[in-house]
Formats: sequence, structure tokens, C-alpha cells
Amino acid sequence: MNMPEVNVFWFRRDLRLSDNCGLYKALSSGKPVLPVFIFDKHILGKLQAPKDLRVQFIHQTLEEIQTVLKQTGSGLQVFFGDPIASFMQLSQQYRVAAVYTNHDYEPYALERDDRIAVFLKSVGIDFKSYKDQVIFEKKEVVKDDGSPYTVFTPYSRKWKARIAANPVNFFPSEQHFFGFLQHEPATIPSLESMGFQRTNWIYPAAETPDLLINNYTEQRNFPAITGTSRLGIHLRFGTISVRKLAAQAQILNETYLNELIWRDFYHMILYNFPQVGKGEAFKKDYDRIKWLNNEADFEKWCNGQTGYPIVDAGMRELKATGFMHNRVRMITASFLTKHLLIDWRWGEAWFAARLLDFDLAANNGGWQWAAGSGCDAAPYFRVFNPSLQAQKFDSKGIYIKKWVPEFDTLAYIPPIVNHDFARKRCLSTYSECLKPD
Repeated sequence: MNMPEVNVFWFRRDLRLSDNCGLYKALSSGKPVLPVFIFDKHILGKLQAPKDLRVQFIHQTLEEIQTVLKQTGSGLQVFFGDPIASFMQLSQQYRVAAVYTNHDYEPYALERDDRIAVFLKSVGIDFKSYKDQVIFEKKEVVKDDGSPYTVFTPYSRKWKARIAANPVNFFPSEQHFFGFLQHEPATIPSLESMGFQRTNWIYPAAETPDLLINNYTEQRNFPAITGTSRLGIHLRFGTISVRKLAAQAQILNETYLNELIWRDFYHMILYNFPQVGKGEAFKKDYDRIKWLNNEADFEKWCNGQTGYPIVDAGMRELKATGFMHNRVRMITASFLTKHLLIDWRWGEAWFAARLLDFDLAANNGGWQWAAGSGCDAAPYFRVFNPSLQAQKFDSKGIYIKKWVPEFDTLAYIPPIVNHDFARKRCLSTYSECLKPD
């Protein structure tokens, strides 16, 4: 049987056809490119089926990519199952010279890619992976002595100096569609066949108006207004190019650019300190904290029933929409860890299961920042006062009343813990556990 020789491009966290580094490299390789996606059963099996909106987002995006590719006479080949089994099937259908993809940095992804690389090598197939979802990665921005930064501000200065000296390159994969393999694509597996359901959910647009970025510094902390871009889900799954977004931010607003640098920073931390992705505190002493871990209090926090309006508004927003405003993420995380003395890992897992824009590096970084256990974190003695936060960032109560309509009525529950008491208890607990032996 005369099988066609191809290179494969494996879509993962890079679900777009434009400015895609790995895809550009594949399309420039001189061999026809077969694009594939694998719904990994090991990942999907851990999700809250049947209505995980992230799986629907991926599926919807793949359908959009398929529509474009069909117009070129090509198309995606989509699998549902084990990645190695998927590549075994591909190697029986085609003479695959190489598999191209883009880096992923999370612990499971690294382990999976190692297994894939070993399998592909055993059958004579090259495995080529490229940087795409961040601007700078791994050890590209380090101290002068070569060690990784653990404080954001000097990291960001070095980051900006590097990008000023070496502007980011773009990869015009959209100009090379002639490089796709001409074939009749199979139907994408349905959500239902994978154990999920389709909903009428409407996702944020993958565009950021210049005006929003221009006003970002002044508006980003106020949850009642549309002052943030809501692009988290698009960055998470690569439906937009972080390079193009950073170029836009460089021109328009340094505060917005700093948020993208934080994203690089946390990915750099995850790479250089992989223990943080495995449940360990960045500052090991913080693993000695004696958490109360009261399950009833945790359930009240999860359901937005703490009696602190801005905390409850944030938790209800998350439950209803899969989104929470960044300022409110800090407030709710601080409340769980410091007011209730509940292990940050509990909150991290709750967010991970529900945030549409969940990203392990950023989620872990944010939670450890709030708990005080992370790199460049808020000191343990910094305890947000939820009432003052509400006065400062939602002074008219617009955000709170949207999500907590019973606020300011007799139906609203009293606080589950007194702020002054909770603050003193937190300081006592942390200082006792963190004092030298």
C-alpha cells in the first residue's frame, strides 16, 4: 500500500491558524501537513462532565478551524482517546516524517510529551516542539548569574529590555495554507460521544479594542465595569496570539503589558520550580501552617454565603459564568486563606475546576500570592479587609447587588467570621508556624 508521506501538526494550546509558530514551521517544511487534535481521555476524564464549557469552547473552535481548512481542500483529523494510540493509528495511515507542535509547560503535558517523543522515535518519527504560548520561557529571562528570578519587578525590567533589544518575531502561518495535505477530513467527534453536552453559552470575543487597553490602568480594578479584556480563555487555548497582543500593549498601555509579563513570569516559575505545580508551597516554610480546613466554612465560601458581600459576589459570579474579575479573585483568595485559614490548595482546585480561563501556572501563582507562600507574594501579615475593598472598588454596590440581590435586606446572612478576630487569628497562626525552629 502506497501511503502518502506527511508531516503532522498537533494542535494543543494553540487553536488558531494565524501567527502559530509550530504550524508555521510545519507548513514551511516542504512536506504536506496533516493537522490533528486529540481530545485526551486522561484530561477529559477528570472534568465535570457533561457541561464543562471549556471542552465546548475547544470543540467549537475546532469546528471553526475545520470550516476554514475545508475551503483549502484540507481538514483536521480529530481523535478522542489516548495520545499514543492516536499516533499509532496515524503511523498506520500515513508515512509520518515528523510531528510538529508547540510547547506545553504543565506537569502532565511534560510527562505526556516525553512518552510521545519516545514512542515516535521508536517508529522513526521526529518530534519537533516550539515556543508559542508565551513571549519568553524557561531560562530566556534570568539574572546576570543565570539563576531564575523569583521577584517580578526585576524580572519585568529584564523582560522589557530584552524585547526592546530583540523585537518579537511573528510567524505568518496564515500565508502558507497551500502546505496543508489535500484530503477529505473525517467528522469531528461530537461532544455527546465524548460524554459532554452542548449549551448555548456565548464566549467573550477574541478581540481587544484599543480604547479598553488605553483605559486599562484606570478601570481594571472595578468589577462593575468592563475594564478588563476577558481574553483569559483565548490565551489559555491559544485562539489569539500572545505576540500580537503584547505588540498592541507595547504601543498602548504598559500596565496591560505588565499583566502579560506576569503570565510569562508564572510560566517561568513553573518551569524552574516544578514543585509548585505538584502541590508544594514555593516557600517551603509555609507548608508548616496549621490550616483549620473547616469543611462547612469552605462550602459557604464556595457557594457565596460568607456574609461578606464582595466575597459572595465573586464566588457567585464564578459559579454562574466561569469568570471572576481579577481584583475579586485576590479578595476571595485572601478571605479563604487568611480569614478562614483554609489551605490555599483547596481554593486553587475549586478555581481550577470552574474558571474558563484556568491556567495552572497563573492559578497556582495567584493562590500562592494570596496565601503568602509564593514567590514575590503578599506578605502573610497583609490581610485584605473585604469591606474596605468593596468600598474602594465597588463604592455604589453595583457589582455586589448584581450577584447578591439580597444584600442590604434582612435575608442576607451575617458574616461567618469577624474581620478583626480573623485577622488576629491569621497573624498568630502564621507567625507561630513561620518562626525559626
